[in-house]
Amino acid sequence: MRWLALTLALAAAAAAAAGQGRAQAPCRQALMLAIDVSASVDFQEYSLQAEGLAAALRDPEVYQAFMGRTEVPVWIAVFEWSSGSYQRVLVDWTAVSGAEILERIARAIETNPLPPEQSTTGIGAAIVFAGELFARGPSCPERTLDISGDGQNNDWPRPEVTRHDPLLSGITINGLVIGADFPIDHELNPNRMGALENYYRARVIKGAGAFVETAEDFNDFGNAMRRKLIRELNTLMVGGVMDGRRRR
Repeated sequence: MRWLALTLALAAAAAAAAGQGRAQAPCRQALMLAIDVSASVDFQEYSLQAEGLAAALRDPEVYQAFMGRTEVPVWIAVFEWSSGSYQRVLVDWTAVSGAEILERIARAIETNPLPPEQSTTGIGAAIVFAGELFARGPSCPERTLDISGDGQNNDWPRPEVTRHDPLLSGITINGLVIGADFPIDHELNPNRMGALENYYRARVIKGAGAFVETAEDFNDFGNAMRRKLIRELNTLMVGGVMDGRRRR
């Protein structure tokens, strides 16, 4: 028992040291991508998201945006989410220091195994999970969370509450809404594009300059992700210090 306790203590100390090393690493932005895998996302749509995100990361303009200043790189993390009890890290915090790193991340996303069968849409819980990941991530002057999804929150807790969690202080939350394939897209449908976009603006995103990008459907996910990444990464640097403005 003593040996087990000592082993666990050493493992915890090593993990803490690794986290501290990451927190002190040079960086200009910590970017986290949160991908919806709830029950409304079927196998084909899941594949389109994975392929679209990988294609966006391989895009030449996105690459140039990542490589703006390699001495202070962007760090990226990716996780998928569904119900309030399901979040899975696909890519842990990684400094994007070159094309080979982006390619490794893209391949990890493409080859990620399917999640277990999912149910509800827990945007609020995904935000809480993101806050915990940011807490053990790099200490960058700009930190951004991207949440993509095709539906409104229908689990606990609510995103309009969790986005104000202290762990998310100073973190910008952007959204990417996906037009879903509903057979009847009548104006009372809460997940039609316009209603979902308004929902994200009112209850999900936060921070100066926060925005919502739109994908017409899952086939358009990669194009929307590309636009969003370029917009988020093209931050002006003046004398090595971020001035907080974004190119439009």
